[in-house]
Amino acid sequence: MPGAGHEAHFETPRAVSEALRSVGYLPDERTASAVFLAEKLEKPVLVEGPAGTGKTQLAKSVAEVTGARLVRLQCYEGLDESKALYEWNYKKQLLRIQAEQVATQDETWEELEADIFSEAFLLARPLLEAIRAADPVVLLIDEVDRVEVETEALLLEVLSDYQVSVPEMGTVKAQQIPLVFLTSNNTRELSEALKRRCLFLQMDYPSPEREREIVLAKVPGIESSLAEQVVRAVQLVRSIELKKPPSVSETLDWARTLVVLGVSRLDSEVTRGTLNVLLKYASDIERAAKELASEEE
Repeated sequence: MPGAGHEAHFETPRAVSEALRSVGYLPDERTASAVFLAEKLEKPVLVEGPAGTGKTQLAKSVAEVTGARLVRLQCYEGLDESKALYEWNYKKQLLRIQAEQVATQDETWEELEADIFSEAFLLARPLLEAIRAADPVVLLIDEVDRVEVETEALLLEVLSDYQVSVPEMGTVKAQQIPLVFLTSNNTRELSEALKRRCLFLQMDYPSPEREREIVLAKVPGIESSLAEQVVRAVQLVRSIELKKPPSVSETLDWARTLVVLGVSRLDSEVTRGTLNVLLKYASDIERAAKELASEEE
């Protein structure tokens, strides 16, 4: 078992909520509770939900409020052990071997091998970096659903025992247990083995009230009435079938655009002229424009 656990930062879920709000992240009760339990139970949190609902930002904000260092593993198709855990610095090892051949001292192969497979030649990737860290760390394993099923096995030892096996050096155990967040856009079903090791948090698009609060907090100078109109329009747009529903960050981009343009209220002309900020496909823009226009009638 690893040496030290998390340094306690939160006494209650409410304290989590207040801390996150202080850095501009507005969590709901479920999110605050999940972060609180992750620290108390020393378990990773699997955060699932549509793209753009604040999953990645949650880990970043927790790192900010706790003063921990953020270590991020960005997942992608083809991610392997050398990019997730560690690899050896082969160029440096080769130079060391060549230097030995040129040198006059008589060193056995066993001695040379022990040297080149040592700390000085090890390139730590995010998982090993987080495990070895002496300082507090938040480990973000982002978009874990993008890796192949087989690659999930790389995570299991880390998330079960907070340790990494390096055959040439032995097992590296955590000096302190990092806070771990895994995010998934739910593009495929994750393995039961991975899910068992995690607390689960479903993060959906915010309610109209919460999204309005986010807009008012994040968009300087916006009037309450315009924020209300923006959120009402976005919520309506998300209810129709689109290639890509607008994320919260796109809601904020749209609201900022309207403020920059000096818009005080939404009308059909303003909406049609700025929907390209909110939506990223021509077919979505056309469909949304029609829906919003019909709503005004």
